[in-house]
Amino acid sequence: MPRAQSDIEAGQERLVALACELIEERGGQALTMQEVAARAGISPAQVLRYFESREALLEAVAEYWFRPKVAIMEEVVASELPPRRKMYEFFARRFVMMRDAYRADPVAHEMYVELGNEYFEQVRSYVDLADHYLSMIIAEAMGEGFFPGLEIDMTLSLINQMVSPYCNIGVMGMLMDRLSEEKLARIIDAMFDGLSAQDRGAMGVSGLRAA
Repeated sequence: MPRAQSDIEAGQERLVALACELIEERGGQALTMQEVAARAGISPAQVLRYFESREALLEAVAEYWFRPKVAIMEEVVASELPPRRKMYEFFARRFVMMRDAYRADPVAHEMYVELGNEYFEQVRSYVDLADHYLSMIIAEAMGEGFFPGLEIDMTLSLINQMVSPYCNIGVMGMLMDRLSEEKLARIIDAMFDGLSAQDRGAMGVSGLRAA
């Protein structure tokens, strides 16, 4: 019945929020069904009413963590912004959100990095979703003449490598003090102004030459 489903969803949201508290306080190893049950003041059997396994709970934690980031991507992709500005907003808005969370609690940030690395299968679909949305922006930009000579997949790979510090939370934590929206904007401008399949000499010169 609809009401019962609403109760289940509310219970799931509560348990996921408590699971995130455990992760932020003690790391991913603390995320057991028993610990979540103890934090919630219920029995482990009652937790299984909401999540059939620890893996199901981890998937819900990943969805909870990525939810606001996905909302940003969907809003940007659906906007009427030109492709250059759209790509900047696509990365900048999520970067600012994650930077604010990092500054508020660097230790919690590292806990999520460790958990994401250990259980990458639970987050892979969100990485793929981000690539899908970014590909849509790339295709729009190509329709306006940007990234000449490149295929979408190659452009996607190049852009992801160049902006990795602004969207990969593992890299972000190591470089946070050197990252800014202004630098990101210059990177995006450089890509739109020069990224193409054209060989401009970087690989065209053979060997080293004395000045």
